[in-house]
Amino acid sequence: MSSPMNGIGSIRAAVRRRRWPAEFSIALILIGIAVVFELLGWVVRQQSFLASPERLIIIVLQVSIIGLLAVGVTPVIITAGIDLSSGSVVALSAMVAASLAQAAGTTGAVFPALTDLPALVPIAAALAVGAAVGVANGALVSYARLPAFIATLGTMVTVRGMARLYTHGRPVSMLTDSYTAIGAGARPVFVFFAVAAVFHIVLRYTRFGKYVYAIGGNMQAARVSGIDVNRHLLAVYSCAGLLSGLAGVMTSARAATGQAGMGTGYELDAITAAVIGGTSLSGGVGMVTATVIGTLILGVITSGFTFLGVDAYLQDIAKGLIIVAAVMADQYRRRQRRATGPLKAKEPA
Repeated sequence: MSSPMNGIGSIRAAVRRRRWPAEFSIALILIGIAVVFELLGWVVRQQSFLASPERLIIIVLQVSIIGLLAVGVTPVIITAGIDLSSGSVVALSAMVAASLAQAAGTTGAVFPALTDLPALVPIAAALAVGAAVGVANGALVSYARLPAFIATLGTMVTVRGMARLYTHGRPVSMLTDSYTAIGAGARPVFVFFAVAAVFHIVLRYTRFGKYVYAIGGNMQAARVSGIDVNRHLLAVYSCAGLLSGLAGVMTSARAATGQAGMGTGYELDAITAAVIGGTSLSGGVGMVTATVIGTLILGVITSGFTFLGVDAYLQDIAKGLIIVAAVMADQYRRRQRRATGPLKAKEPA
């Protein structure tokens, strides 16, 4: 028979676990993975994986676009939804932005009369495209009551087709210097962290963020409590689409071209980054800060495999295994939360 003191000790231990920041555990995983690749680098190549700060910047730069999508998809997953269209939106918004950012005198320009426009014009157009697709996703999920998987799968295929149809598969190049400067150097990294900071504040400290967690925790209870669930779902998917449009701008500016094949597979990488960061596919749990760390983990793994010369096909296999492991970890955390009852750890709501 357990004594009252043992019960009190268990409660105190549970409270301590509750106060342990989730980001800290994920950050330890990030550090551990980096250390493993550092050791493997010396063993396999006799070189340091993290030789300089420049390499770290390159790692973050490589996943900054995925990071933007992951930040956008995190609130969607928190509401127990999903967004499979983000990669296709990157392609369409990149094509639209590039077509409005072509320099004067470009042979075969998409819009010959609309060349040498200020960079704000293609940026605004790309953001509008992304937001429009996000509104469509939100309307299908909230008002048409379609499952998020089916709704966003449909828009993923449709939008990818629109990107190809826009110029009949031809790439759009010869972009102005003012536009390509957006993606130059480490600017995508700064944009990624700035957007992540804004979304972190919105989700953690605003009423909108509290409602997002409430919807993901129990949608019916949220409706009964007076939350306009449909309006908030529409806003969440619109924000995800907006960030996909921004990712399209950064992608096309960095590559100095717009192509219909851009963003292929990005949606899965974004979802993977969010889930690695602890965002629950069942809804109600997730943090933007943890998603950022999850994105960095994905970047370190990808860069580490490339550094060690691992075959690209094997990298895809490893990514798939990481997705499965992340989902299994999510299921384990859910069981633990149910087992701890009222002392379970929850995100801000």
